[in-house]
Amino acid sequence: MDTNSGKISKKEARQKINELRPLIERHNYLYYIENNPEISDSEFDKLLEQLKKLESLYPDLIAPDSPSHRVGGYVAEGFNPVEHRVPMISIGNVSDDQGAYEFDKRVKKLLETSSEIEYVAEPKFDGVSASLTYEDGMLIQAATRGDGRIGEEITTNIKTVKTIPLRLTDSNKIPRRIEIRGEVIISKDSFKKLNMDLAKAGEPIFANPRNAASGSLRQLDSTITARRPLDFHSWGIGEINGYEFKTEWEIVNKLNEWGFKSGKRFMLCQNINEAISYRKEKESTRDQLPYEADGVVIKVNDLKNQRELGKTAKFPRWCIAYKFKARQANTTVSDIIVQVGRMGLVTPLAKVEPVNISGVTISNASLHTGDIVKQRDIRIGDTVLIERAGDVIPQIVKPIVEKRTGKEKIFRMPRNCPSCGTKLQKEGAYHYCPNLSCPAQIQGRIEHLASRRAFDIRGLGEKIVIQLMKEGLIKDLSDVFYLKKENLLDLDRFADKSASNLVEEIEKNKTIPFERFIHSLSIRHVGERVAQVLAQNFDDLDELMTSSVDRLIEIPTVGPEVAKSTVNFFKEKKNRNTIDKMISSGVNIEYKPREQKSDKLIGINFVLTGTLESFTREEAKKLIEQCGGRVTSSVTKKTNYVVIGENPGSKLDDAYSLGINTIDEEGLKKLIGK
Repeated sequence: MDTNSGKISKKEARQKINELRPLIERHNYLYYIENNPEISDSEFDKLLEQLKKLESLYPDLIAPDSPSHRVGGYVAEGFNPVEHRVPMISIGNVSDDQGAYEFDKRVKKLLETSSEIEYVAEPKFDGVSASLTYEDGMLIQAATRGDGRIGEEITTNIKTVKTIPLRLTDSNKIPRRIEIRGEVIISKDSFKKLNMDLAKAGEPIFANPRNAASGSLRQLDSTITARRPLDFHSWGIGEINGYEFKTEWEIVNKLNEWGFKSGKRFMLCQNINEAISYRKEKESTRDQLPYEADGVVIKVNDLKNQRELGKTAKFPRWCIAYKFKARQANTTVSDIIVQVGRMGLVTPLAKVEPVNISGVTISNASLHTGDIVKQRDIRIGDTVLIERAGDVIPQIVKPIVEKRTGKEKIFRMPRNCPSCGTKLQKEGAYHYCPNLSCPAQIQGRIEHLASRRAFDIRGLGEKIVIQLMKEGLIKDLSDVFYLKKENLLDLDRFADKSASNLVEEIEKNKTIPFERFIHSLSIRHVGERVAQVLAQNFDDLDELMTSSVDRLIEIPTVGPEVAKSTVNFFKEKKNRNTIDKMISSGVNIEYKPREQKSDKLIGINFVLTGTLESFTREEAKKLIEQCGGRVTSSVTKKTNYVVIGENPGSKLDDAYSLGINTIDEEGLKKLIGK
């Protein structure tokens, strides 16, 4: 049956169409309703393309309810329906340059012009589309896309997204009514942290950022939505009254002026070649994007031309989505092993039959925790759906249960550490080896200590560390700084010159900034950014080592987990001894004195809440500290002032209940003298 050449009888076409339609509907339901896809996006696109080709060959076989007519999505039960006054219809896809050139050719033909067409290009977010309706600048309603005609009302939940203005700025130049459309997304970094937090709490994690965004928006309890790291990027408008735009580019810039994230990611292209180049650039750098994107949307810039081009029964004629290459594939799990990280975290790792995804050959896939393996029922020998979403180690989305033969083996987490044999402990969904002298941990901690953002000791890589540990020359972090040339000369990989080079490299890097020293210690939950925050809030190492959990929690961005793990780390006698040995070896910590411009706020404690106009909260904190004041994260009886910005949180209520003085931004400026 050759659908590409058209050599297929009507009878065969009818039979194939009757097979494809229910299959596509099933996968559509799994993707949009269950958030539980069985096949990759590229495989789904192939099924849909087969159906479209068959229907184009025999148009009389097209049914009114054909999936080829569907705009993806359904209305879920439990939310009020909202009718979109301007339907949120799907966009047609192309997968190669030829498809983009054909789109450009069709546009020119319909507009009866040979002149170059101006386009606006932007990344196609892999998130959840939403429409926000504003009247006289005030947000009055929000809805999901749903089936394109009817969506779900999510107004209460959408108001918890901090990147969505409750009132449009530039109030003198706004429409009487406007529907602003965009994508609700979760950044890659926020998604990783969200899943880690869920796993620690023993809750199921999300398969990908899109599912996380969708699940977060569709919460009946908006307080749950408020705790999720949702972001919103506007990309267009629907209904509009009382205002007139001439181009897409004008819309982009006006949305930016009204308080939405928009302009920086868009590109105004003079012709289709520039749009194609933009798409190639975005695909080549997609792993560096802070969010997931699966292609680039290309729109005709002139709105008059858009109206003239119109739309088909399925898609607008004035835009396309030029998709990126597939990033999911099916493969087989050959084994599941466990690894011990430098923090003692014990995690399962799937060894898979090598598969190419977006030009990268994948042979390992992260499984995160033993609970996830159990929940998803991933077995050794399973055929699985694997995805690469910008991570170094890809993830298994799910097993393809239908392909099981009965020979698959169930995986169980070991009871003891595979490196040292110590009985594992469990915290939330994670397993840990509590033995600080565990060889696997020591190796990882030393490699981290030598890394560029810690002591930056070049030449002390993985193989050298393993050899030094094997010979008993390194047993803890401090031993690195006691290595002598004569210790190294009899070892493999070392000659007189290389031994001298390593010892000299260690010696010259013994002086280190405070924040990098903290980072080098491998304290659980304390990464590079948190290390910088700690260094900024403590005068020296002794003050940090004797700090309490309560003192640490007062620091913005430091939560209970970070505070507890930091205090516990320095309470451990072995860790204190290691640090003492490091200092005794000649390690010199450089401290940056905290800049203080005046002493007018000495002894005064502040709490900041809401959004400030003139500066960020970090900038406000710095200004207060430069005047001798102190900023804490919670309101207590010791608080002198609560500074109130736009949309303040519960801290304002705390201030009222405790009788704490409140001031606005202007009041703060007067106190500072700014």
